[in-house]
Amino acid sequence: MDASDWDERYAARDLVWSVEPNRFVAETIGPLTPGHAIDLAAGEGRNAIWMVEQGWTVVAADYSPVAVERMQSLAADRLGDDSGHLTALVADATQEAPGGQAAYDLALLCYLQLPADEWRQALRSAVEAVRPGGRVVVVGHAGHNLADGWGGPSDRSVLYDPEEVLERADGLPVTVEQSGIRERPVDTDEGLRVALDTVVVLRREG
Repeated sequence: MDASDWDERYAARDLVWSVEPNRFVAETIGPLTPGHAIDLAAGEGRNAIWMVEQGWTVVAADYSPVAVERMQSLAADRLGDDSGHLTALVADATQEAPGGQAAYDLALLCYLQLPADEWRQALRSAVEAVRPGGRVVVVGHAGHNLADGWGGPSDRSVLYDPEEVLERADGLPVTVEQSGIRERPVDTDEGLRVALDTVVVLRREG
């Protein structure tokens, strides 16, 4: 899907995603000391807004202008006086991150489902965006979800298991803090289902 496709998807509904943060984003980032973060492919901003509520200063970027407008509106409603701690802007996650290199303590890639070469570019941009000692948090629909889980994209080329994330991180200045497949319960009309997500945390080396 290109930016115009996402614009249409966001424009067609009040909210495409939940207003709550992704459970693995909350579990991973919640215990960390707040600092400066960038959320790449932030969508409507559910994770970025939650991070600001936890004390972070966040740049949240998406290549859909409609998503960014919605994020700005949601931030104004949810954050009030703290809305100034969120900067929402239009940007492509596969390009150099807004703010330049080594500008952030944390970069988030949450459900950025791209073909391997484009996703590798986005991962490199995320790593370059964080300072030495900073973290890159990756959450995505796992490849194993196609056969063993529920929901998510049906195109295997845009899914990634943990070992594929680590393969695409090969040569980047990072160490692995966490890597695995996690189960995410999903309420559906047919009852409770389980989706399989990849969760990887990389730490930028000095």
